Order: sequence, then structure tokens, then C-alpha cells
Amino acid sequence: MKPNKALGIDVGASGIKGAIVDLKTGEFLTDRVRFETPSPKNPKNMVKTIGELVKHFDWKDSIGVGFPAVVKQGIVLTASNIDKSWIGQNAKALIENETGCKTCVLNDADAAGYAEFAFGKAKDHMGKLIFITIGSGLGSAIIYKGELIPNTELGHVELKGDIAENYAADSIRKAKELSWKKWGKRFNQYLQLIDRSFLPDVILLGGGTSKHFSKYEEYFDVNAEVMPALLENKAGIVGAAMMASKA
Repeated sequence: MKPNKALGIDVGASGIKGAIVDLKTGEFLTDRVRFETPSPKNPKNMVKTIGELVKHFDWKDSIGVGFPAVVKQGIVLTASNIDKSWIGQNAKALIENETGCKTCVLNDADAAGYAEFAFGKAKDHMGKLIFITIGSGLGSAIIYKGELIPNTELGHVELKGDIAENYAADSIRKAKELSWKKWGKRFNQYLQLIDRSFLPDVILLGGGTSKHFSKYEEYFDVNAEVMPALLENKAGIVGAAMMASKA
């Protein structure tokens, strides 16, 4: 019998968030709890904080953890916004040793994208769906006919002689103090690259910037339908909780 609830944890560069999630509805059964991501963002510090979060919920069952890196079979392969010492570490084993809970670790954007497919605006869309989360970087998830294609890292495709997130992420908008119009035109160039490379039916935009969709949507010119994600900052936690059963 499948569990009807699970603890989902969303690990970010600035915060580690968690909640217990109703797996049938995608709704939180508890308040969302956020701890600051420790500095330095190395395995010892971050795993300890994840353990404190699990202890806060007094959770003993399986957990799902969305992690800001490429993760294959529990092993961390990249480290853009966390300490480089994470590369090659078995995050699954480290978290299980700290918490005593069976753990499924996956890329954070994959977790959020899958939650949007299950409970968001593109619920049960059976075509080709690309989810882009806009924040300090650009995370991505591709879902095709209901199946998640993990670790796509579309924020690292080349654009303007650099990786795309160094040109069109929300952190760049803030750092360069770009207007929504100027940033929207930049982001449109990124969407055009994604659109012609992958020919998706729908592109969903997540992350905090999705709340301001009406301020920049007029600058988009792509064939795919572009829409803001529905779950906003809940998506990563919900998607991680959905994956807990795969621990």
C-alpha cells in the first residue's frame, strides 16, 4: 500500500525548506519550515541542517530531497551554487546516515517540474513539457508523455558566449538592475533557443519570478505556449515528497 503522505525537502543556495505533503492532493499538511543554508555550503554543514529539519518534523519514514545539482543514483556530480566539495559525494548515503530515514535525492528542478505536472497548471499534460525555474540560476526539467527525463541542466546551454543562466537568470536582472522589459527581452532569447532546440508544446516558468509573469510576458516570441507555474515555491517540496517512495 502506497503511503498517503511524505516529507519533502527542497535544498537551495540560500534556504533549506521542508513540509509534510499529502501525496493525493499535493497540499501541505504542515507549515513550510525554512532553515538558512549554512556557510560554507559543504556536505558536513548542509547534511547537519537537513537532519535538523527532519528532526523538527519528528519524521521517521522515507524522505525526498530536491538538491541543487546533477544527481545520479544518489551521487552529486555538479556544484554550481554549493561548495565544490560536494562533487562525487553520495548525498543519499550521507543524509540517510544523518537522519536514519531512507532517502531519495534528485535534482531540485526535476522535483519542482514533476510536481507541476502532477498538481500544477500543466496537470497530466501528455505532450512535451519543459519546466524552467528562474532564480539565482536557471534550472530545468523535461517531462515527455508523463515521464521525467532527469538532469537536463538547460540553464547551462550556451547563450551569448556564456552559459544561459549567466545572461538571463533573475540574479542577473537584479545585479544589473534591468527593467522587466530589458530582462524580458533577454529571457526571450533564451526561450527561443530552448524552443527551437527541443520543440516543446508547453514551457512552464517557475521560481519567484513567475509571480511577476504579467510584467514581462509581452516580450516573448516563441512557438510553444509559455505560462507561469502554479505551485510557485511549493513545487520543489511537493515534487521531492512525491519521490520519497523511490528511496
